Amino acid sequence: MFNKQKVTNWGKYPVIETNLIETSNISKIKKSIKESSTIIARGNGRSYGDNSLNKNNIFSTLRLNKFLSFDREKGIFECESGVILSDILDVIVPEGYFLPVTPGTKLITVGGAIGADVHGKNNHSEGCFGDYVLDFNIITENGEIKKCSKTENSELFWNTIGGMGLTGIILSARFTLKKVQTAYIKQKVLKADNLEEIFDYFNQFKNYTYSVAWIDCLQKGSKLGRSILMVGEHARLTDLPTKWKGAPLKPKKKLKLNVPFDFPSFVLNTFTVKAFNFLYYFKQRKKIINNVVDYDTFFYPLDAINNWNRIYGKKGFIQYQFIIPENVGKEGMTEILKTIAKSGQGSFLAVLKLYKQSSIEAHNSFPIDGYSLALDFKINNKLPALVKELDKIVENYKGRIYLAKDSMSKKSLLDYVKVPETGVFNSVQHERIENYI
Repeated sequence: MFNKQKVTNWGKYPVIETNLIETSNISKIKKSIKESSTIIARGNGRSYGDNSLNKNNIFSTLRLNKFLSFDREKGIFECESGVILSDILDVIVPEGYFLPVTPGTKLITVGGAIGADVHGKNNHSEGCFGDYVLDFNIITENGEIKKCSKTENSELFWNTIGGMGLTGIILSARFTLKKVQTAYIKQKVLKADNLEEIFDYFNQFKNYTYSVAWIDCLQKGSKLGRSILMVGEHARLTDLPTKWKGAPLKPKKKLKLNVPFDFPSFVLNTFTVKAFNFLYYFKQRKKIINNVVDYDTFFYPLDAINNWNRIYGKKGFIQYQFIIPENVGKEGMTEILKTIAKSGQGSFLAVLKLYKQSSIEAHNSFPIDGYSLALDFKINNKLPALVKELDKIVENYKGRIYLAKDSMSKKSLLDYVKVPETGVFNSVQHERIENYI
């Protein structure tokens, strides 16, 4: 049951040595909790930072991987916490359903989706994953299994949603699904010349259910914030070309690419990032394109490349995701982008999204009324200084950092998550370890 080994998450940074506990036996799970000084649950390891890392004990939920029920009439799905979203999609999409909220990868677990209260391209219109959770079963620090919902053990319910695993180990959950006619998205893709134009686009198309923008974060001057915005809706049967109408809920499977080894550290540099950004921006020749794409293309483009995190080399990378209030969004993003461009540490995965404030009950949730930017940075000796600069800007604009991505930011930007001081689940997560690099 106990397995001492090195563990890291998707960013491959930091790497820790810990006891990894893997079992689906409830009695053994309870025993491991009672015998642990601190412990944290970990799903598929697709978060970017240190949020599910604990030097003492980690409990892997991946063996809690069973489907429990699927009410096709009401659109309610129940499963164990270690079930991965991709497996759920394989079952529900052919039945005419989709996830109510999904992040940019379908390779996370249901428990992780609840613990991080994940959000997606529809946060501004439809909220976070936690908004659709009906109830869950959780083991608390004393080994007791509790059923939690908005009306039963409600305080624990809301502390757990977005609570980053600090309230217990989720065993199973029930949540509602979204009814769809097809497995496709009707999208509009718009090129923006600069930050001014991309913000205008966000306002102009905020009525769309889904929206997300890619930003070239190395541009300066009149091209600062050069972007591509993608907005979309679930396609109806009448939106599909004739060739897809025969099987509207079963898009053709695509071959996946694979990155077979860690790239040498010199491959990813300012020149190559600039080259990628140039090609990505100009591959679309028209100002506006309207088309229909399958849901994988729209929601999960990076999942088409196995082990894509290897492009950052052996040392790995961080994803820096922050949000600042909407009323200072343009001003704050301008300062952030100028700082990044000046540093030369560009990210070719820079994603801008519009958010809305989470409900009062979901007090641990990341979103506020504002704009979020997520950026990938290769680990190097200059990165901590850049993160400190970015942290200062985010703090000045009264923003916050997303804990599912963080491994380097200052603690004051992470303190919006408030959970009671518990025993074994009050883990070493979020400690700022200065000597990772």
